Amino acid sequence: MTVCRQLGADTVTAQDDVRLLEVTISSDLSLQRHVFNVSATAFYWLRQLRRVRRSLHSESAATLVHAFVTSRVDQCNAILAGATKSVTDTLQRIMNAAARVVSDTRKFDHGLTQILHDDLHWLDMADRVMYKLGVNMHRCRNGKAPQDLVDCCTPVTDDVGRQRLRSATQQLMVVPRHRLYAVGCRAFVVHGPMVWNSLPDDLHAQQDYESFRQGLKTWLFSRY
Repeated sequence: MTVCRQLGADTVTAQDDVRLLEVTISSDLSLQRHVFNVSATAFYWLRQLRRVRRSLHSESAATLVHAFVTSRVDQCNAILAGATKSVTDTLQRIMNAAARVVSDTRKFDHGLTQILHDDLHWLDMADRVMYKLGVNMHRCRNGKAPQDLVDCCTPVTDDVGRQRLRSATQQLMVVPRHRLYAVGCRAFVVHGPMVWNSLPDDLHAQQDYESFRQGLKTWLFSRY
């Protein structure tokens, strides 16, 4: 059923999907349409790059893959927080195919994990989302993020009822209560603090932005 609204002399028709900052948002807040669009665009460019791969050096291939593929996958990927495994697996297939193009190997050649982690130093898709959230939380904690994001993050030390708890000395964040797991858990105000609290204490104590980024990526790789 199409919903229309009259605004003066104009008729506005509701759409099932809207696009903002290269992100497609569906009316049911699902990510399926967004992932489909990213996947279609990414694989189109991967097919084009595969055709000219033999004419490219490895560094040139990596630069082009980043420009046309991985940058699209990483665009606003914090919205993938709490996404289902089917969503992250779809995007992981893009990363796998991109790694094959950069390394000039074929789909069924062995050693994909080594190419991704050891050669290219690429995180898996779920960890790329966790990395983005961790970096954003570090910026919020140090007041370097937009104010609306900073306002979403409350240190445990600011909670009067929890100031004497052990969590207050670990520089943890308050995770607010939420009702709907499938939707509420995905909000930055909830999932951001959840990710931050899961990080080791030495990362919590790191004040320097670049050192934190490097340490976070090292910690994520250590879990493989």
